[in-house]
Amino acid sequence: MITLYHSPQSRSSSIVWLLDELQVPYETQAVTFRRADGTGQVDPANPHPHGKVPALKDGDDTLFESGAIALYLTDKYRKVKMGPAVGEPKRGEYLSWLFYRPGIMEPAFIERRFNIQHVNGAMGWAAPDEVDKVLNDHVAKNKYWLGDEFSALDIMVGGGLYYMMMFKMTPETDVLKEYTSRIIARPAFQKAMQK
Repeated sequence: MITLYHSPQSRSSSIVWLLDELQVPYETQAVTFRRADGTGQVDPANPHPHGKVPALKDGDDTLFESGAIALYLTDKYRKVKMGPAVGEPKRGEYLSWLFYRPGIMEPAFIERRFNIQHVNGAMGWAAPDEVDKVLNDHVAKNKYWLGDEFSALDIMVGGGLYYMMMFKMTPETDVLKEYTSRIIARPAFQKAMQK
């Protein structure tokens, strides 16, 4: 049985949504973590080395970090195809975008939220305005992140965009609002939010 170490209204909600889309049995274990406002504490039951969420146990495997968990789950559990397998078309694009969220998108939008001055060449991510343009241009050409089929990218990148727009970390554009409205209308999203 999969155990997801989870805290509501956090990045681990994406993994709840993904597990529901994959239709695999799992349980959640609520854990606490340190929040930006200084509240909370690291939960000793959480296997994440920094006490963050998500973390996941599946048999003898323990994983942490959203991108790694999403890749593991979509590679192992293929009853519902949520991403291209090794050797399939668009696998490289899938991997690139899967790690774009934590590597480029989130740091850029955190930079914006906390009014940090971007230094080209010194920071490993792009400036927020560049990221906005890349995301809007990509969504404008695609129904879903990889084209016509819903995938884990719509949860990991699209779901991230949905929350970042809600918290004013990226501008709400018509193209992003249409796209995020389409993905959050899915029954698995609604089910995950009820949890």
